[in-house]
Amino acid sequence: MAGRILVVEDDTTIWRGLHQALGAQGYEPDWADTGAGALVPRSIPPDLVLLDLGLPDIDGVEVCRRLRALYPQATIVILTARSDEIDVVIGLDAGADDYLVKPFRLAELLARIRAHLRRRSPDADLETVSVGALSMDVGAHRVFVDEEELELRPKEFDLLALLLSEAGRVVTRERIMHEVWDEHWFGSTKTLDMHISSLRKRLGPTGDLITTLRGIGYRFEKP
Repeated sequence: MAGRILVVEDDTTIWRGLHQALGAQGYEPDWADTGAGALVPRSIPPDLVLLDLGLPDIDGVEVCRRLRALYPQATIVILTARSDEIDVVIGLDAGADDYLVKPFRLAELLARIRAHLRRRSPDADLETVSVGALSMDVGAHRVFVDEEELELRPKEFDLLALLLSEAGRVVTRERIMHEVWDEHWFGSTKTLDMHISSLRKRLGPTGDLITTLRGIGYRFEKP
């Protein structure tokens, strides 16, 4: 199978359409129509979760937070009718990796899913990369600041790995979207800015080493 996808959506019409579309792409879809149902542990963890924020029993942001703790390696894409940026930021802070605002095009959703599931397999031969107090073991998928291990979401890890590999040099927005998200990415790149903001917070004072070059990209400074 191309990947296990948990769809958390209380609208049965939307679920039926997604079930058919995902199955046709070779994915193995699972469904929960409530937050409580989504939080029942699966024997085989999902690779990706499509999470509607407007659930009938538990607030979707809280479900997102609990799913992140339950499945730390899964990608979480929130589906929301809440177009206000503050709601999207709250969702990303709760552990989501990406978002789509309803109504969305099926083609765009499938493209996002392909992008998120096409992560490069870590190279076990890569050595630990260290910059100042920060060290990263790409093969083991671990990050430390002052010897304290951090928990990063999948896209945050990939983003930091790219910036560290080019420490001291600017990495353009276009290159980041191409390598961390997808070469055929289309739509807003605001998710990149939100991930940078979240990454800075998780890194603490070390996050100040990520410099924004407005309109160009980002650079991880060498201390």
